[in-house]
Amino acid sequence: MRRLILLCCCILLTSCGGVAVDEYTAEQPALDLKEFFSRPVQAWGIFQDRSGKVIKRFHVDINSRQEGNRLILDERFVYSDGSTQQRIWTLRPDGKNRWRGTADDVVGDAIGELAGNALRWRYELNLPVDGKTYLVTFDDWMYLMDENTLINRSSMLKFGIELGQVTLFFRRQP
Repeated sequence: MRRLILLCCCILLTSCGGVAVDEYTAEQPALDLKEFFSRPVQAWGIFQDRSGKVIKRFHVDINSRQEGNRLILDERFVYSDGSTQQRIWTLRPDGKNRWRGTADDVVGDAIGELAGNALRWRYELNLPVDGKTYLVTFDDWMYLMDENTLINRSSMLKFGIELGQVTLFFRRQP
């Protein structure tokens, strides 16, 4: 029983902390999603487990288009083990400095908050691993470094416990 109480306390403590996206309001250059994804983008990334070990490397080609006020991102992944994946995001503005996004493997809507050069996405994802699918939570931060470079760092959690992290570097193509 004491272990259960300790586990619950740890989960509560880790879920209460963190930085608010508003901390980045004055940071420049300001991130404009529609502008950044107005050209093809390539991304390179890694997934690390809790210990920091790199489990997978991957490359992503991203092509986008606008349909009315929606931004459609067609992501094509190639992983270091040779496997491939496609995810199509549909993003739409949801008030001042807010976005909502959907994709086939995202449960419900991804909620995005934008301030200055930063965007924070929070969502649940059905993640396939070795023939099984796990529901995981992503806390996803993106930072615009210059007009062509975006850095993304995500924490992947299950029951409030971090399973690993994803780091991505995006580069807009000429």
